[in-house]
Amino acid sequence: MSKGKLAILIVALVLIADQAIKIWVKTHMMLGEQIPIFGDWCKILFTENNGMAFGISFFGKAGKYLLSIFRIVAVGFVGYYIYRLTKRTVPTSYFICITLILAGAAGNIIDCAFYGLIFEPSYYNVASFVSFGDGYAGFLQGRVVDMFYFPVIQTHWPAWSPYRPSEEFIFFRPIFNLADSAITCSMIWLLLFERKTLQTELEKK
Repeated sequence: MSKGKLAILIVALVLIADQAIKIWVKTHMMLGEQIPIFGDWCKILFTENNGMAFGISFFGKAGKYLLSIFRIVAVGFVGYYIYRLTKRTVPTSYFICITLILAGAAGNIIDCAFYGLIFEPSYYNVASFVSFGDGYAGFLQGRVVDMFYFPVIQTHWPAWSPYRPSEEFIFFRPIFNLADSAITCSMIWLLLFERKTLQTELEKK
């Protein structure tokens, strides 16, 4: 299989799986609802991210437009880089990681661009599809759907601790989606196992 076909296959599989999971959660769960998978340390917890990672946002709607446009431009650059990689000799694992980063970013862009146009709000009810443009927000103003939650350790800080005494402590608090996983796992792989290739590619810029 050529690199170009491999890239198309990877992006298609990630986008289909990511959107299928998000749409199922959006149309079967209310915001904040959770489904235990393995006890209390592995759950499906429906949340929506209105901004950057960890729910950070800035400058209201204008900031959201800027963030969405930045994501689209970034995906365009990564896509062009992948096109160049198809014509060069690089390790397949490196090529797959870059393609997964593109697929993950594109998956979250779809939420921002279109979910506000096609879905009802998820507050206090399970959302349904609506006529295009009659949803909860405008173009590029949608919220990213997150659902995977792994609070592996849930305890409290000791009463004698100088840092937040007696407050709840949760180890692995972030809630994420499949697109986030594609990006994060690929970045970790690149940093751990593809540093030589990554350094060589950076030196070519």
